[in-house]
Amino acid sequence: MTTMSRRVLAGLSALSCGAAAVVAVQPAHADPTAASHVVINEVYGGGGNSGATWTHDFVELLNPTSTDVSVKGWKLEYLTGKGKVANTCSLAGVVKAGGHFLVQEARGDGGSKALPTPDAECSAFMSATKGSVRITDASGATVDLVGYGAASVAEKKAAPAPSNTTSIERRHGVDTDDNSADFEVGGPTPTNSGSVPAPTPAPTPTPTPVPDPTETPIATIQGNGPASPLVDKTVTTVGVVTATYPTGGFNGIYIQTPGSGGTPKKATDASDGVFVYSKWAAANVKVGDCVTVKGTVMEYDDLTEIGGSTRVDRKSGCAPVKATELTSLPATDADREAYEGMLVKPTSGYTVTNNYGLNQYGQIGLADGDKPLYQGTEIALPGKDAEAVEAANKAKYINLDDGSSWNFMTNADAKNSPLPYLSQDTPIRTGTHVDFTSPVIMDQRFGWNFQPTGQVVGADSKLSPIKAGNNRPTTPPAVGGNVKLASFNVLSYFTDLGQDEPNCKAYVDRDGNPVSANYCLVRGAYTPKAFADQQAKIVTAINGLGADVVSLEEVENSAQITWHPGQSRDASLANLVAALNKAAGEKVWAYVPSPTVIPPNEDVIRSAFIYKIGRVSPVGASQILTDPAFANARQPLAQRFQPEGSRRTFVAVVNHFKSKGSGEDDGTGQGKSNPSRVSQAKALTGWVNTTFKDDPVFMLGDFNAYAMEDPIRAIKDAGFSEVVEEHDPSAASYQYSGRVGSLDHIFTNAKAHELVSGAGIWDINGSESVAMQYSRRNYNVTDFYTTSQFGASDHSPALVGFSMQAPSPTPSMTPTTVPTTPSVTTPSLTPSMTPTTAPVTTVSTTTPSVTAPASATAPSTTVAPAREYVPGPRPGLPHTGV
Repeated sequence: MTTMSRRVLAGLSALSCGAAAVVAVQPAHADPTAASHVVINEVYGGGGNSGATWTHDFVELLNPTSTDVSVKGWKLEYLTGKGKVANTCSLAGVVKAGGHFLVQEARGDGGSKALPTPDAECSAFMSATKGSVRITDASGATVDLVGYGAASVAEKKAAPAPSNTTSIERRHGVDTDDNSADFEVGGPTPTNSGSVPAPTPAPTPTPTPVPDPTETPIATIQGNGPASPLVDKTVTTVGVVTATYPTGGFNGIYIQTPGSGGTPKKATDASDGVFVYSKWAAANVKVGDCVTVKGTVMEYDDLTEIGGSTRVDRKSGCAPVKATELTSLPATDADREAYEGMLVKPTSGYTVTNNYGLNQYGQIGLADGDKPLYQGTEIALPGKDAEAVEAANKAKYINLDDGSSWNFMTNADAKNSPLPYLSQDTPIRTGTHVDFTSPVIMDQRFGWNFQPTGQVVGADSKLSPIKAGNNRPTTPPAVGGNVKLASFNVLSYFTDLGQDEPNCKAYVDRDGNPVSANYCLVRGAYTPKAFADQQAKIVTAINGLGADVVSLEEVENSAQITWHPGQSRDASLANLVAALNKAAGEKVWAYVPSPTVIPPNEDVIRSAFIYKIGRVSPVGASQILTDPAFANARQPLAQRFQPEGSRRTFVAVVNHFKSKGSGEDDGTGQGKSNPSRVSQAKALTGWVNTTFKDDPVFMLGDFNAYAMEDPIRAIKDAGFSEVVEEHDPSAASYQYSGRVGSLDHIFTNAKAHELVSGAGIWDINGSESVAMQYSRRNYNVTDFYTTSQFGASDHSPALVGFSMQAPSPTPSMTPTTVPTTPSVTTPSLTPSMTPTTAPVTTVSTTTPSVTAPASATAPSTTVAPAREYVPGPRPGLPHTGV
């Protein structure tokens, strides 16, 4: 066995051909897409196992740079499939430019062939099928990491599982930080530093004409199924170039059978298009060229392609191809497979239903039709009904990609390249209508995609195949009434900063500047600058909401910041009110102070009320429900308010139920901790129906449950109506995993329901790309940050309008007589962390009890809810709600 790798051998073989074609495959050290550092090139854990030829396990390193690299002080670690470090070995020596470095690991009982002389000897007994290998430099920093099989530690996704007789080797020398994309399984080829890097090729001599080889039609290469029947076969075919990708990492072209296209396909038909992996072709041919391609047929993550030692020649005489019009999206995998690699023109309208991946992968999730896709349990009962909705969703969903494999969160070139499609003028919000203005490729790499015919760079790229509208609502919904009440989850508003918390790490922007806290006690901004960015957007949103009372979720509970002791529970809340008043230019807002008695061991986030001075006044002290059902969530907070000019009052109860992100999964498709949320719904309604049975009551907040889920139905069964869905059935406050729905709700009892004039969602956050949030500022070369309300949070606020004009006696929080003329104290608000005194209408000198009457289930006043730590959204990761 030669000591050269498969990749280098392929390059040398191709260079020996004396044809006119320029060969695409280059030696590893000349690969323009290779990493700028030493990489793990091959991993083999089957040495000496049953059926193995080689006696030892091994790890092979590769230096793809043009400079020798010393590995003195470096370490190589082997981790088990569960991520435990099982072996650590010290390295020494030099990896030559373009050269390899072979690390011999433990010997098995079998095998018949020794490895080439290793450059280092270690002793890890490696698994043949699952595990991870990591190299670190002298400072301890990770240089490269590879996980394979069912490994729990990997770059993005583990490489395929090898066996006793196969290894994983880096595919085409590409390092995209995705092990599953970068490695392929094949026969082991241990290569040490004694191998000679492939030489720079001499100029290609003038070729001698040779007869045309036998041509295989592209349809024959594709076959009628999901995989080609000619995998691993060498073929020669002819096609017209329909797309080229010289930048962005695809490094290839699409070709289509001359004269094909324009006629719809059936699921049993073979496609007439195919991808050709060839860096030379990507850089040198153009769309419309006629080419002959020779190479090896392979399946790359379900995409049929021609690769290996690919050779591409220009020729003449090809009939042009046509884009096939798609009047609707092919619904099944088989329907789409018939178009794989072909030029298509979608003619039906599409709607943006997923923009989370736009910030990371440059992808837009589209739904065929004029509506985004809804969560199954938003519009159907959990179980078979919701599953049917999701099956229909899948048939309507496809990604629009950007013609690249870039990860804009990790790839240095990507961070310094403008995100595709996105701008303040075209914010690509969910619900946005999209029309295709030019053809695209039906592409299947990591799922089905409409692929543009070249890399789309920036929002104004000429290669963008779409025209998208802008559906941003500049004003809140008109809900009528003379009182407006809103709920707003402000996404971890913390005045205590990550930079001040001991050992708190940060998520950083593309320049390495810290932006937001990374799994710390505090959950918001890391620096004063980032906090100023966050607060400015929240202030704009609240001041523009038009509400008289706003319930807030995810505000810092300042009394729970253990490393900053002595703070009032209301310190952060007071800071927000001061910022609101400063922006408004006068003392418009006040906050409802915490009650005297609060539960011990609360969560580090809390709920709260703020209100407009002169519009409403709080009556009596607020109440916190301390029921064991809320041991893993935030306790409900109730407050009675009296509108200005009215002797009537209403009660508002803000809620923040247990998240879907952790806890028990009951298997009903409603997320984790569904039983907890059901218990919380029952405790809440039992308390409200008993303690406030004579009052108009509004229960609002983040219930972490979609409209048809068990907790919401439990609330409705207790006699409450959800007024947002009554007035705007299509409204959604949140998006997750390409589906929209509402986690934020406003419920009324019968007395409140008769007062309601309108309700809705001000969709300023849930539909926005995460790129618009403060926590993603300077993650891309395009600065998407503004102080506008758009992207102030990940939840959009809910709003209800109602009228309270008929005078009637006002019940108190305890059965006392209401004074005819309430006394109101105007607070003195300053931009200080010291809490202010909110205006309170005195109705009783006795603090109201939170204990329900004996006939009801009494909420506990002694059980202390445990603090729940669920981090906020992280760069590149979906937020499941907290």
